[in-house]
Amino acid sequence: MPTKCSGADCDNEAGSLQCPTCLKLGLTQSYFCSQECFKRNWITHKAVHKTQNVQGPGLYDPFPSYPYTGSVRPVYPLSPHRPVPKPIQHPEWSENGIPRREMRLNRSKWDLLDANGQDAMRKVCRFAREVLDITAAAIKPGVTTDYLDEICHRACVERQSYPSPLNYNHFPKSLCTSPNEVVCHGIPDQRVLLDGDILNLDISLYHGGYHADLNETYYVGEKAKADADSVKLVETTREALDKAIEIVKPGVPIREFGKVIEKHAASKGLVVVKQWGGHGINSEFHPPPWIPHYAKNKAVGTCKPGMTFTIEPILTLGVDKQVNWPDDWTNVTADGKRSAQFEHTLLVTETGVECLTARLESSPGGPIPIPDVANGGEKK
Repeated sequence: MPTKCSGADCDNEAGSLQCPTCLKLGLTQSYFCSQECFKRNWITHKAVHKTQNVQGPGLYDPFPSYPYTGSVRPVYPLSPHRPVPKPIQHPEWSENGIPRREMRLNRSKWDLLDANGQDAMRKVCRFAREVLDITAAAIKPGVTTDYLDEICHRACVERQSYPSPLNYNHFPKSLCTSPNEVVCHGIPDQRVLLDGDILNLDISLYHGGYHADLNETYYVGEKAKADADSVKLVETTREALDKAIEIVKPGVPIREFGKVIEKHAASKGLVVVKQWGGHGINSEFHPPPWIPHYAKNKAVGTCKPGMTFTIEPILTLGVDKQVNWPDDWTNVTADGKRSAQFEHTLLVTETGVECLTARLESSPGGPIPIPDVANGGEKK
């Protein structure tokens, strides 16, 4: 339960009273200290319902009869395709979304980059970090995810980089935006971010013949930072990735990363989403190897100098079961509970690992302390 009353003019601690309309919509963050406070704030509070009910001129839910598992709804129409200038180098899959060269790769043979390839990866990953930071700086309650996509697209083009369109999907977006119960592949649309949301931004771009991939989960507004379960989820996911990166070095088996991630997740009462994993990345977007994020996996092979790949764990407050919306792309938790993800692109060196997409001192977001009280008031 949030610690602060949802009343805009109230600084009291929240009680057990919830808005009945929010309950019907699946919103779990609207607690008030008293009936009087709820009535006093009704006019401003009911604006939250409009964003969930997709009310507004020209806006609509494309799947009005779909039984959504949580509070998030798609808000259409999607914006038109954002063009990439022709002088910018396009990857071979940019015409139809089919990575034909990648599909011909031998899954047991991994690319090891020479010095030139490693420098090219450093450059594209630096650009990707800059783009993510620029986009993340615009996150706040009241902006739409489509607005964030516009910022991301412009930042990619300014760096003469081709924004990867949702991992080859046909949707005309440069950015994956996954709020709350959306596990991954959220499509930027006209949904307004609410104070209390958590939001994952996933950036992929192509420059100089090489790809970069990274993502982070951010708190939207102060209410998100005050929600103990959301903070536990986000920070534990961040820590799980960091712990996996710490063991990367030549000779370490690929299967070990999942063991580290799942152990840390379980220690906090969280669950690893097994369906999605990390991947190789270089001149191709998703070449081998596949990187599982759970223990007792059957990944083969060991780290070697010159390898570049991602680790990108997704953890959830609920169960490891997902469903797709009718767009056949947006992946959400089956129980409607929140999920979080973090991702870095890594280079295995002779002595250890170089995080090519590491945060900068100026990067927005960043870790905050996990509260001592979570999960309905249990002491941790």
